[in-house]
Amino acid sequence: MTTATTLQTVRIAHSPDSDDAFMFYALTQGLLDDEGLEVTHVLQDIETLNRAAFEGTYEISAISFHAYAYLHDRYRLMPSGASFGDGYGPVVVAREALAPADLAGRKVAIPGELTTANLVLRLWLAEHGVAVERELVPFDRILDVVAEGGADAGVVIHEGQLTYQDQGLVRVEDLGAWWKRDTGLPLPLGGNAIRADLEPELQRRLCRLLTASIEYALDHREEALGYALRYARGLEDDPERSDRFVGMYVNDWTRGYGEAGQRAVQTLLDRAHAAGLLPARVEADFVAL
Repeated sequence: MTTATTLQTVRIAHSPDSDDAFMFYALTQGLLDDEGLEVTHVLQDIETLNRAAFEGTYEISAISFHAYAYLHDRYRLMPSGASFGDGYGPVVVAREALAPADLAGRKVAIPGELTTANLVLRLWLAEHGVAVERELVPFDRILDVVAEGGADAGVVIHEGQLTYQDQGLVRVEDLGAWWKRDTGLPLPLGGNAIRADLEPELQRRLCRLLTASIEYALDHREEALGYALRYARGLEDDPERSDRFVGMYVNDWTRGYGEAGQRAVQTLLDRAHAAGLLPARVEADFVAL
């Protein structure tokens, strides 16, 4: 059993985006008591992290809630650090104004099979009775691919939700806004998960450490934002939009799920299963402190 005096290396894997950089600022910069743990950070895009989680590669990893449906026996959801889109979220974009029916049979670029963006896209398409050809494209290439005609539409995540108009693209649907209209709940996109095989007290210690990092960033916003700007793809020279983006995904929902946040996660999993998009019903499992 690990004790507080034993030095143990814990790998925390997350995306190289400004919101994650903001969230993990205090941890990466050694501003917190690490309780005798040596914490290392691994930066990968979310679909790569989703895939790595199937091997249990990292003790803590950011994962999509879509991926969690297949990983619930390997990872538990930490009580803080989630990204919710409260009335906003991944955006379906195209070169011209399109109705959902106009997408039938067309090629739509998606940022990863296991992303929540892809899952919600499929739920939205199913509601409209539309079938499309989905094509995997690295998330940071989707805007270019759509603008250049390589796909008829695309689902953009991260900073692309704020920059798609800069490339002359138009919104077909904001999937987070659609979800809010349909359910009255925020859209749960991704969370931090911890390996279920870790000793329970170590799980709780790491959860406390993550929460402390989030609280520090929110309490020292300007300081943490200054650090996070180096990861603001396409927004490095736009502090106003960078601040807006971080605020979209690191906020009170990130401090803790609460009853509504946990209900939103379960609703997403249940709706996806009911629509035949998940093979089994999954009960979300949250670490309790």
